[in-house]
Amino acid sequence: MRQLRVALALLGATLCALAGAALPTASATGSASPAAKKLFSIKDDRIKHPTGLVRSTKHQGTYWAVSSSGDTGRVFALDATGKVEAVFRFGAKVSDVEALGIDRNGTLYVADIGDSKQSRDQVEIYTIPEPESLQDANVKYHQYDFKYPDGAHDAETLLVDPGTSQLYVVTKSSQGAGTIYSAPASPTRQGTNDLTKLAAAPTGVITDGTFLPDGQRVVLRTSTDLATVAWGDNPNAIARSAALPGEGGSVALGGTDGTVVFAADGNSPGVYELAVPAKAATGGTKTPSASATPKPATTDSNGTDTSTKSHNLRWIIIGAALFALLITVFTFPPGRRERRDRQAENDRLTGQSPPTPHRRQHS
Repeated sequence: MRQLRVALALLGATLCALAGAALPTASATGSASPAAKKLFSIKDDRIKHPTGLVRSTKHQGTYWAVSSSGDTGRVFALDATGKVEAVFRFGAKVSDVEALGIDRNGTLYVADIGDSKQSRDQVEIYTIPEPESLQDANVKYHQYDFKYPDGAHDAETLLVDPGTSQLYVVTKSSQGAGTIYSAPASPTRQGTNDLTKLAAAPTGVITDGTFLPDGQRVVLRTSTDLATVAWGDNPNAIARSAALPGEGGSVALGGTDGTVVFAADGNSPGVYELAVPAKAATGGTKTPSASATPKPATTDSNGTDTSTKSHNLRWIIIGAALFALLITVFTFPPGRRERRDRQAENDRLTGQSPPTPHRRQHS
C-alpha cells in the first residue's frame, strides 16, 4: 500500500510538471501597456460612430474617416484637432460601411462589409484615389464585389498589406473567434471575386485592424482592447493592451513610429493614441518574414482546429495531476497492517508488551 501511495504521488508531481511546461507564461502574451493619450474629439454630428480610420499618405496630420451603417457613400478628412476639413462623396449606394483602408500609393479602400443579419449575397469594396487637395468634392470610384466561400458573414475589419496591397477581411463573431479571409491578389471589377478562408482570427469581437509598416504585424481592435498579431501561416496574438476607454470600431497607424490611434464612440467621439502593444523580449523568438502570408486553415478530420485541441490537452493534464494527488491523499490512508507494524516497532523500542487483541463476543 505504501508503494502504491508513493507511485501515485510521483505520478501527480510528474503531471503537474508537464502541465506547467505546457502552459504559456505571462510574459509571452505581452507587457504592461501605458495609458492611452487623448489627441482630440470629433465634434461633428455626421461622425458619431467612426467605424474606419486611416492616416493620410499625402496630407500630414490628416486622418480619413467613415461613419457607421446608415451613412451615405462619403469619406471625411479630419485635421489634428478633429475638425472636418473636407468631405468626399462617391456615388455608390452603400449598405453598411464598416472599415477603411489605405495603401502605400494613397488609394483609399472603403469596405462595405457589414452584415449583422448575415443575409448578403456579396459585399463590396470601393477604391478612391486620395485627393490632392482638401476641398469638398464628388469623386470617381471603382467597385469590387466579393463573396465568402462558406456563406454570409458580418465583418468590420479590412486589412491592406503595406508591401503588396493584398486585401484581407476579418469577420466578426460574438462567440469564439472570427475568421481571416484573403481577396485575390488582383481583384477584378468584372463579376464577383471569391474570398479564400485562411485561418482563425485571435479571440475577441474584432471591430477593426491595421497592418504595421513592417508588414510582419497587425494590430486588431476588439470591443475591449488592442491585440498585436504576428502575421504568418498561423496569425496569433503576441501582446494585448489594457482595457480601452470606451467602445469603438476603428484603429489606425499613429503619427509617430510605434503608435496607433483609435476612436471611441459617442457624442464628440474621442481619438486616442497608444503605443503598439509589445511582447516582452525573450531570447530566440522567431519573427515571421515580411512576405509571410497565412495559408488556408487546417483542421483535423472532425473539423476541429488543432490549436484548440492543444489548449484543451493542457487542461486535461492539469486535471489528471490534481486527480492523482487527491486520490493519493484521501483514498489511500495508511493501512491497518501498516499501522499495526508501526505500533509493534514502537512497543519493541520502548520495552512495552504488545496489547492483547480484543475478540468480538458472540452471543
